[in-house]
Amino acid sequence: MQLPRLTTPTLAVAGSADRFPVRRIYCVGLNYADHAREMGNDPKRDPPFFFSKPSDAVVDSGAHLPFPVHTANLHHEVELVVALGAAGANVKSDHASALIFGYAVGIDLTRRDLQAAAKKTGRPWDMAKGFDHSAPIGPLALGIPPATAPISLSVDGQVRQSGDLADMIWQVPEIIASLSTFVALAPGDLIFTGTPSGVGPIAPGQWLHGSIGSIDPIDVCFE
Repeated sequence: MQLPRLTTPTLAVAGSADRFPVRRIYCVGLNYADHAREMGNDPKRDPPFFFSKPSDAVVDSGAHLPFPVHTANLHHEVELVVALGAAGANVKSDHASALIFGYAVGIDLTRRDLQAAAKKTGRPWDMAKGFDHSAPIGPLALGIPPATAPISLSVDGQVRQSGDLADMIWQVPEIIASLSTFVALAPGDLIFTGTPSGVGPIAPGQWLHGSIGSIDPIDVCFE
């Protein structure tokens, strides 16, 4: 029997035919105070906590996605995604930006009913967060993301989420520094940095449009 031939998941790079290879996907939970409140949490400046998605969960903008199985409550969470181009462990905040290759707008899709059930029983969130096609991401813009920029998501043209990157409890360099104390970061890693308030349900047939400032947006449709 032959060994399987696997391909590395990749993301589009704005203005280039090159593709960014994806190694791992990390996500920060509850990094906007208004979102923490809407989820029933106290938005104290506690250390950030992380969960992950598989690298092949990435989806390019413009995709038509199958509606996920085993959920009756699929939610959208628009987020700034940071892509790393250099390695680091135990990185200091003032050196963290040197690891960044680029940034993009992404959507952390969540099977909220499965997440709620997992929380209730103290079980992992993997099947609520790390399912197929759960990480749509627009083309990467090169360089370091701005500290402030509008971030929003609309469903069928109606705005659901609206905020600013400046509203993050933990800013990007702090997120990278904290994450690097748990795992050794490497080129190809992606970090979802949290979502503002307004998360909500998605139905089959709906279009999602996520934007951050002037960079290329993310657009996906569910079938």
